[in-house]
Amino acid sequence: MLYIVTTNDGKFREARELLAAYGIELGQIKDEKLEVQHDDIELIARVAAEEAFRRHRVPLIVDDTGLYVEALNGFPGPYSSYVISKVGLRGFLKLMEGVENRRACFRTAVAFADGTGVYTFTGETCGSIAESPRGSGGFGYDPVFVPEGQTRTYAEMGLEEKNAISHRGKALRAFASWYLTRYYRPTQG
Repeated sequence: MLYIVTTNDGKFREARELLAAYGIELGQIKDEKLEVQHDDIELIARVAAEEAFRRHRVPLIVDDTGLYVEALNGFPGPYSSYVISKVGLRGFLKLMEGVENRRACFRTAVAFADGTGVYTFTGETCGSIAESPRGSGGFGYDPVFVPEGQTRTYAEMGLEEKNAISHRGKALRAFASWYLTRYYRPTQG
């Protein structure tokens, strides 16, 4: 079995549903991942996966995601989780008050570790920051992020619809394709 190391049940649900479509069973290890302070989400995910594998000794993935807001010079970027935990969506939207350029991109790096190496996969979805929170689904910044070509926030979408276009969905699909061709060996019956 493959595991994801996260205390975020929303991340786990998204990853489990998406990977199930590839026949990959995913379990959750509820453990805080090592949070390296760095501007590079791939490096953050890689280091976290290495450390998580040292602790748990099972094939696993970790993900690191950042929301990069153009008008804020890429802030909060890799510090997105910390920022929302400290100021919440209302505080984040306060930073955006009066800002006309609301363009932002979500970037995710998924890192896989199995003891033989660490492999990373990335995904990006750009869009804009809504004026106020909308929707009840998702987590984190989902109620304020409107993907390009959409009129609804991630939080207004169902999980399947969000996974089809999201940054995390793109990174997980890249991982799943690699995993099935290079790593996964079906059991013989």
